[in-house]
Amino acid sequence: MYWDVKIIKPLPDYRLYVEVEDGRKGVFDMKPYLDFGVFRELKNEHYFNQVGIQFGAVTWPNEQDIAPETLLAGLQSAESGALKLKAAETLADYRINGSDSH
Repeated sequence: MYWDVKIIKPLPDYRLYVEVEDGRKGVFDMKPYLDFGVFRELKNEHYFNQVGIQFGAVTWPNEQDIAPETLLAGLQSAESGALKLKAAETLADYRINGSDSH
């Protein structure tokens, strides 16, 4: 189907890089879900990194999955995610260097 995930990669900070069959790609942030129900187990980074694809859906070994409509609604474009990451790195670098000069 058009929403089938074809590539999934775990990223730092409980994010997932996703590519969908229809050509969409981006980053999905799992942090808002980690305090709820079956998703609590994903707080274990080793387990989180075991993410995979089953029948086009994002899944983990103990049967956690993300509904396709949730995934697509929360998908940030890869370019947007990269820009935000670069901005955060720049700000962190500024704070570190700025604090050293005082």
